[in-house]
Amino acid sequence: MPKDPAPSPDRTTHEDRKAEDEDPAPEPVVETVVETVVEDDLFGEITVRLDSREGEVTVEGESVPRVVLRRAAGTDVADHIPIGTRDGTLLILTVDGEEAVVTPARGRLTRRSYRVDVRHAGHARRLVPDSIPGSRLLRDGRHVGDFSSSGDGRVLVEWREDAGPNATDAALGYALAAAFGTGAQPMWMIAIEMIGDMIPG
Repeated sequence: MPKDPAPSPDRTTHEDRKAEDEDPAPEPVVETVVETVVEDDLFGEITVRLDSREGEVTVEGESVPRVVLRRAAGTDVADHIPIGTRDGTLLILTVDGEEAVVTPARGRLTRRSYRVDVRHAGHARRLVPDSIPGSRLLRDGRHVGDFSSSGDGRVLVEWREDAGPNATDAALGYALAAAFGTGAQPMWMIAIEMIGDMIPG
């Protein structure tokens, strides 16, 4: 009976191995521009565009004003914030070309410290976390909608139709949610994590 053939010797040369070692693995592609089209229940098709590298969020649609939120050039970027900063002095917000005032809180221990306030055309709007994933939008203190965004530029919303949300509410809500993300942990959960970090492992 013929014997099984001996296994072929490894023909990989020293040069081949060296080339493989020297070949760097391709770096993962980081998506810096995300553009999504949302079919809003009340305001139809809305486009949300987040450019995290340039620090710009644009929201537009046939039924809503065009909103642009832009980070000042040369700003130090905080990677955990989609727009790159929570410093209102370094942000420019326009609604259909008209400048508005945006004031993000610093973001500390409480959910309220992650609120973002906007003053425009005699109205005050606030996006403030009210759960781990979500934030509520208030216009002049009235709750008009609930937004959620993980910080990737994609935004979901549920409107409180009895509160009469309008097109500017929509455009600003989408822009703020895309620019800063939504939601925050409750203070007690943060406190537990801080205590855990102080206990030696």
